[in-house]
Amino acid sequence: MELIGGIVAWFADPDHWQGQAGVPARVAEHLGLTAASLLVAMLIALPMGLSVGHTGRGASLAVNLANLGRALPTLATMGIVLPLTVAIDPQFGFKILPAVIALIVLAIPPILVNAYAGVNGVDRDIVEAGRGMGMQPLELLARVEVPIAIPVIVGGIRSATSQIIATATLAAVFGGPGLGRYLIEGNAQSDYPMIFAGVVLVAVLSLATELGFALVQRALTSPGLRVGGIPEKRTVEPATEAVQPS
Repeated sequence: MELIGGIVAWFADPDHWQGQAGVPARVAEHLGLTAASLLVAMLIALPMGLSVGHTGRGASLAVNLANLGRALPTLATMGIVLPLTVAIDPQFGFKILPAVIALIVLAIPPILVNAYAGVNGVDRDIVEAGRGMGMQPLELLARVEVPIAIPVIVGGIRSATSQIIATATLAAVFGGPGLGRYLIEGNAQSDYPMIFAGVVLVAVLSLATELGFALVQRALTSPGLRVGGIPEKRTVEPATEAVQPS
């Protein structure tokens, strides 16, 4: 009870809601890290996943690369790229860039595999019907396969976003921004209310993002594909996805 009272008191302190170390500023930093990492990961993974799902070529390579990316610990990835990023920029390359790169690596697997699985899982009769109407490959992908695969594709992005939000706290290990600063600084000062306040903020941010993506997923899903309510978050584990050799 004493710890809960301390957490409530921490949130009730006006000083914790002002300035560069205040909750709004830290949340904005965390969201900035998340958005930057997610955007780059989507630019890399979505074209690859859609292409592999549409053509069927390179599926084994794509899923194996996704498995490799998922196997890399985020903190280890940050340590691996740190010497290179510091050589590029001693400040930005130490505090922010290693975290962004590691979060991109973390986010690529679920986005890539879900994009591939979603497009590849479209009923072949529907695809052939589109071809029979004279649709070109890109038109077929954009007007038939992607709209049907949207629940699975958005599910991958949704999963990647949740992972990024939870893992972006590691940026604070190298003095980077975000809600992880409350965990690192609270641990250094033995300030347990600060530590748990940081945990609560990350959890609330993750839940809010989940709800937001659920609403986006519903809005983008064709009414004919809904089975009532908000579509279930669908993700595919690379290690268990059955893939035909390319």
